[in-house]
Amino acid sequence: MSAIQTNKMSNFRWVICGLLFLATTVNYMDRQVLSLTWKDFIAPEFHWTDNDYGTITGWFSIFYALANLFAGKFVDWMGTKKGYLIAIGVWSTGAVMHAGCGWLAMQIEGYGSIEALRMVQAGSDAAVAIATVSVWLFLSCRMILAVGEAGNFPAAIKVTAEYFPKKDRAFSTSIFNSGASIGALAAPATIPLLARALGWEMAFIIIGVLGYVWMALWIWLYDKPAKSPRVNPSELLYIEQDNDADTPEETAETLQGEEEERTIGFLKCFTFRQTWSFIMGKFLTDGVWWFFLFWAPAYFSDQYGYTSDSTMAILLIFTLYAIVTVLSIGGGYLPTFFVEKRGMNPYIGRMRAMLIFACFPILGLLAQPLGVYSPWWPAIIIGLLGAGHQAWSANLYSTIGDMFPKSTIATITGIGAMAGGIGSFLINKGSGALFTYAEGQGEAFRFMGFEGKPAGYMIIFCICSVAYLVGWIVMKMLVPKYKPIVA
Repeated sequence: MSAIQTNKMSNFRWVICGLLFLATTVNYMDRQVLSLTWKDFIAPEFHWTDNDYGTITGWFSIFYALANLFAGKFVDWMGTKKGYLIAIGVWSTGAVMHAGCGWLAMQIEGYGSIEALRMVQAGSDAAVAIATVSVWLFLSCRMILAVGEAGNFPAAIKVTAEYFPKKDRAFSTSIFNSGASIGALAAPATIPLLARALGWEMAFIIIGVLGYVWMALWIWLYDKPAKSPRVNPSELLYIEQDNDADTPEETAETLQGEEEERTIGFLKCFTFRQTWSFIMGKFLTDGVWWFFLFWAPAYFSDQYGYTSDSTMAILLIFTLYAIVTVLSIGGGYLPTFFVEKRGMNPYIGRMRAMLIFACFPILGLLAQPLGVYSPWWPAIIIGLLGAGHQAWSANLYSTIGDMFPKSTIATITGIGAMAGGIGSFLINKGSGALFTYAEGQGEAFRFMGFEGKPAGYMIIFCICSVAYLVGWIVMKMLVPKYKPIVA
């Protein structure tokens, strides 16, 4: 054992993981502001229907999908530090811009106050005009938000590959990915109260400014492991343990080789079954998480009458995401157990874990039926479903590092996120249209014992419940055995 290896190892990689966690938390809080304010604060002013909101969330998913097609390549091209910095700067600016939509709608439609917009007769031509203009304004801001947010996961996954060996990547990914549930956890406890006390506009501004604070931390703390003064030689050897290098000199040569590693061409990525495995895993499952992220507050408002700023609604949403947060982190450790205790290679261990996580969402079939007895049942069940998703997602992202060279990780991540965005568009836009239609049909619309809008929710719950098992089967068919790609 070398002298370097006997030195106490620094743990700066976990500080970097913490920064990724904070960025993901801010990312999801910015995304969640609209879902927690539209039903009770924004919709009455602009006369939105479920279909209008579905249009906004659906097209946000498309913007996000298209941006992800290029975000990964952008991060690979710009480098992790600059790429991540630009991404969060763009999405923070887009988040803050939402606050101006009300004022701009007033100017365009010629009204003197927000109250004048609110007093327009529902269903009138004037109300439709206000709704249409405001939807387009929010869509413009959501487009900017989506373009920036698309850079988060490609950059974060690339940083994880830089700072962690393969055996630790699922666990570190699950930690930073839990920022999604932490952000969703903090959001209902803060955003509706901010909207009630200061107005929904200030909720967008305050949450958006958090991104600028993160940018300062990133400039101060981040550098590549080999160049970071906070990473000592022992930690660098640990980070680079997947390489064949045994000495600091060989490690340096390996690092230089990685910098010169040839990136796989964008179009060529689509010729690999491994790429399509990741694409299908994201396409079939991302929409489930986004549906509950965007629609859970409206669900408890529609089904039980709890407005987003009510104590009961805050407790229900908080409980839901608390379950997601606590359970999902452990999901990243399961593949490590399979690899270290059972001797599996990382990919096989990850796929075994993902099959287990794919079974969690089946509980979603019980959410609506048990919700007849208490709103706590769907809150708990959706929380378990969300925990399954986050554990699934952490391992799904880590399959990229298992099969592709580091130089192409962000590109593949972006391609998969694009597919996830398309799936999210379909479920969010489809849900909005379905709920508006089901509500209009009333008792004439039935499904599995439910009528009207509750029947619509039951249909979506059924789709969400089986998506992961279908996704796992498709992935296994495409890549039945571990087969890495060499650039």
